[in-house]
Amino acid sequence: MKKKSFLLLCTCFLAYLPGVMAQTVPQLGKNSVKDVIAAMTLEEKAHLVVGNGMKIPGMPNANVGVTQDKVPGAAGTTFAIPRLGIPSMVVSDGPAGVRIEPIRNNDSSKTYYATAWPVATLLASSWDTALVEKVGRAFGNEVHEYGIDVLLGPGMNIQRNPLGGRNFEYYSEDPLITGDMAAAMVNGIQSNGVGTSVKHYAGNNQETNRGSVNTIVSERALREIYLKGFEIAVKNSKPWTVMSSYNLINDTTASQNYGLLTSVLRNDWGYKGFVMTDWFGGNDAVAQMKAGNNLLMPGQKKQTEAIIEAVNSGKLDEKILDENVACILQVMLQSPSFKNYQFSDKPDLKLHASIVRQTAAEGMVLLKNNDNVLPLKSEKKIALFGYNGYELITGGTGSGQVNKAYTVSLDEGLINAGYSLSNDMKNIYTGYINDYKKANPAKSFIEEFLKPTPPAPEYAASDDVIQHSVAFGDVAIISIGRNSGENRDRKVDDDFNLSTAEANLITNVSNAFHAAHKKVVVVLNICGPIETASWRDKVDAILLAWQPGMEGGNSMADVLSGKVNPSGKLAVSFPMKYDDVPSAKNFPGIEFKDKTTTGMLGMKVVPAEVDYEEGIYVGYRYYNSFHVKPAYEFGYGLSYCNFTFGNLKLNSKEFNKNITATLTITNQGKYAGKEVAEIYISAPSGKIDKPAEELKAFAKTKLLKSGETQTLKFTFTAGDLASFYTDKESWIADAGDYVVKAGASSTDIRLQQKFHLANDIVVEKVNKALTPHVAINEIKPPVQ
Repeated sequence: MKKKSFLLLCTCFLAYLPGVMAQTVPQLGKNSVKDVIAAMTLEEKAHLVVGNGMKIPGMPNANVGVTQDKVPGAAGTTFAIPRLGIPSMVVSDGPAGVRIEPIRNNDSSKTYYATAWPVATLLASSWDTALVEKVGRAFGNEVHEYGIDVLLGPGMNIQRNPLGGRNFEYYSEDPLITGDMAAAMVNGIQSNGVGTSVKHYAGNNQETNRGSVNTIVSERALREIYLKGFEIAVKNSKPWTVMSSYNLINDTTASQNYGLLTSVLRNDWGYKGFVMTDWFGGNDAVAQMKAGNNLLMPGQKKQTEAIIEAVNSGKLDEKILDENVACILQVMLQSPSFKNYQFSDKPDLKLHASIVRQTAAEGMVLLKNNDNVLPLKSEKKIALFGYNGYELITGGTGSGQVNKAYTVSLDEGLINAGYSLSNDMKNIYTGYINDYKKANPAKSFIEEFLKPTPPAPEYAASDDVIQHSVAFGDVAIISIGRNSGENRDRKVDDDFNLSTAEANLITNVSNAFHAAHKKVVVVLNICGPIETASWRDKVDAILLAWQPGMEGGNSMADVLSGKVNPSGKLAVSFPMKYDDVPSAKNFPGIEFKDKTTTGMLGMKVVPAEVDYEEGIYVGYRYYNSFHVKPAYEFGYGLSYCNFTFGNLKLNSKEFNKNITATLTITNQGKYAGKEVAEIYISAPSGKIDKPAEELKAFAKTKLLKSGETQTLKFTFTAGDLASFYTDKESWIADAGDYVVKAGASSTDIRLQQKFHLANDIVVEKVNKALTPHVAINEIKPPVQ
């Protein structure tokens, strides 16, 4: 009996022993991050800082690493270490909507479609951060409910040149608009308990040779223009992650750039999240670890091996590896995967579509409205020209592409609003579109990425078609479309400039309808600025609809009909001609073709270099300072009613720690509407050259009824007045007179007031970093 009892006791002890041993192994969330890292093997650490790889759609043999298909179609996952309680996190594109597989295992009975939101450029054109945060909250709900931990967005590079292929993903040419809009989006998304990855940090202002171009740019231009938006977003929204860019900055690849990732991001700005590479970014895993690029995505076996070898050989201090691991684990503790959130795969897509419709209308910009042709009044029959009117461009291509359940085109939106359209015209255009698609069959995502299908040429409407439309329609609407995307920049001919077919269409339709005393409206469903000066006088009204998301047709109809009073303002300038763009002479730089190599997926890698000779004079900072008149200036946008600005007052004529400005805006029109107050400041420029004025604050009114007034208030600190002095590595507000300018655009200044700063203020001294190794022949404005 005693022997049986002893054996039973031993059995119980042996059964209990693994549990005791398991409890001695630190667990993430139950033990400190430091203790968890101490329990990790070198191999586990090296795997954690390298992603699980990815599957490439359409290329089953091109897998890189090992992919965990937690969420089919997601961009990647991180490495899990179950014994330490470390889960795998899921990251997903993209900036205009969650990009995942909508139909899985050929079973269409359950779908996983996502909302295609208006693109960033449209959101910025709303000048309404509260609205953008509302979009972010809904967007983040889809991220959460589709099982994603980190969304790879928002994109927030500066729109340096209108030909930038991914400009639609970015907010503005101005760093304040960029930073404030990105912060609002991040705050909205992350309110759901999921993360974001603000990108592409930094200087990713072109797609041509994006992985090999060396961006030569001054410290001042970096600090004041290209990094400032990121700084605002980091400080005001605390994004979980930051994505480093492909390009080099002053000779060093961004993901291997200690000055960029550690000196500036962490030490100057106090960033606490983690940094991940763009997909396959960089070429030296050890250098990336040393620079503070914590996670290498999507992950390759050779990167893990290189890190292990470097630690074993002493080339990489294991403490540096531990720091990278710690940054990832600290963020992971907040993630849905760590919290074992049971996602539903059922976000409220119907509600989100209604937000798309509202938001898109708020960000559309009325560029022209002669004789108040808009909103449409007695006109009920519409002659719709341009194939884009029958096939909406919701957003750009590449990682910004979204798999959505449906799209509302302009013709559908007009019909939904009660207008009549010609069936003959629809048959002509839809037949043309279908024929083009048959001749250019759909390709896989990666095939389209590597070799995109060119857009169809505009259909050449015959004189007979136009005359029949004159007889049918009360008004003509011409829809012009433009798209762009990842891996390719736009071009001047047949893109920035209209094609011959498009120009002829505008001329012929305008002549025919005007001869019949009927009006012509142009709708621009475009990814970025185009030339308008050569044709705008031929038409009566122009509505800039940008790329408005999946409900775009309804949104455009809401504005055209007057259901929504347009209140959008340009967050990017429209030049008279491409040669007027300050970077036109050096975009996208020079190539060194004799040094071409072959990179990932067989793509050619051509070393290149681009000099940012325009320095801080980007967009309106250039046009205003160099007296170059744009076609439509930064901040411009019309309404169906008129607003007056009044009572601009400063609380003091002398600056003391801060200064406050107030003003009133009154709706003098017959419609309810919204107006944007844009506050620019002109600073003294005796010591260093400065732009003629810079945007320092903005606010959008509530919906003001006819005759209603709203008072707006703005407070400025010394930091708002400061410029970056390279020789002092400091932000300094110079002594002298400052002019506060309140207006409806960067050139439509309505009111102004002066104040004085008695002495220089050194606002902040920062780390010396990112110094160019060659002289840059930066342009300087003419002496005033």
